[in-house]
Amino acid sequence: MKVQLAYGHHGLEVELPDQSVLLDSRPTPGLKDEVECLRQSMLNPIQDRPLPSKVKAGDQIVIVHSDITRATPNDRILPVLIELLESEGVNSQDITLLNALGTHRPQTDIELRKMLGDSIVDGYRCLQHDAYDDANLMQLGHTSSGSTLRINRAYMEADVRILTGFIEPHFFAGFSGGPKGILPAIAGVESVLTNHSVSMIMDQRATWGITEGNPIWEEMLEAAILAQPTFLLNVTLNEKREITGVFAGDLLAAHRAGCDFVKCRAMVPVEEPFDLVITTNSGYPLDQNLYQCVKGMSAARQIVKQGGTILMVAACADGLPEHGRYAELLSKAGSPRRVLEMINSPGFHAQDQWQVQIQAMIQEHAEVCVFSQGLTPDQIERALFTPCLDIGEMVRSRVGQLGRVAVLPQGPITIAYLEGSSI
Repeated sequence: MKVQLAYGHHGLEVELPDQSVLLDSRPTPGLKDEVECLRQSMLNPIQDRPLPSKVKAGDQIVIVHSDITRATPNDRILPVLIELLESEGVNSQDITLLNALGTHRPQTDIELRKMLGDSIVDGYRCLQHDAYDDANLMQLGHTSSGSTLRINRAYMEADVRILTGFIEPHFFAGFSGGPKGILPAIAGVESVLTNHSVSMIMDQRATWGITEGNPIWEEMLEAAILAQPTFLLNVTLNEKREITGVFAGDLLAAHRAGCDFVKCRAMVPVEEPFDLVITTNSGYPLDQNLYQCVKGMSAARQIVKQGGTILMVAACADGLPEHGRYAELLSKAGSPRRVLEMINSPGFHAQDQWQVQIQAMIQEHAEVCVFSQGLTPDQIERALFTPCLDIGEMVRSRVGQLGRVAVLPQGPITIAYLEGSSI
């Protein structure tokens, strides 16, 4: 059977055994009129006042938006939001766009223009969050667990603070969107490190589809409440990046409504685990590097047998990447087992440790192979994976004619789980 996998910009067609089981989200059509739905959601928000009633001429407004590693259609959401604000007398000079990088690298000018559009980059103040810049972080105190909380100064000094983003299942925060727009998005690095710590990641409730009771998400929510956002504007997407729902208004209520919407469409139960699971990272922009692809591997981990095989298919045009500490930590450890030993050693803290920790936990359960035309076999091996040069041949050699094969063609857009599990 031929299967189209989400891969890079254009996808990848592969030939797989006829017994392969395709696992896709419930088909959800895009909204017929995105602009009007966005407008009406801001005018009739969830458990909140209309956005226009919260702004006035002279207000300093900061709009937090996702970075280039996320699929949020900023270029379609932000113009509608800005037009609504300006219709209330807000001057363009009083609007700041804040790129919520977390600990990721800043975007280039070309990338910003692709994300936001020329009219926004040229017409508005555009800032990029820097989790390491003490001068541009403001102390907010501590969370209930004792973690230090510092948030972007430009955001905190604004009169009106708007969080934007999109909601999808997340491999350790339960769902994206909502409070993730504060922590890790515009927080200081130490806040990210403690929120993504070894013990937090190890918690069984820190997984796909769980928010309440998930210690990572609970601390994110606590941080977001302390940071006092004025308004939330989140959307949901289908595999074509069409907007399928708009969830605007109160931080908690709007986000909960969006999570419920996603959960009933994106999460698919299966009866028993598979010998081999083929997954992606949902194509561009999510499969730009191997670091991000740990999400797709985690989605496959939910339904693969102990000792089975996960095959990640991702373009990785941005490499491992070489920036950040992901590649360095993997190379330093040398094996998944030693990764876990290293990050569990007393006093160990490092950027990207959460990603290598989750990767190693997956690899303790199953072998992970990687097919990528953007990486050399040596790069794949440096990241502690098995290179795959031919998808069809690897599937045949691993499972033969009798093995159970599952395919997640859209990667973590669909979260399959075993019936009876805690998800």
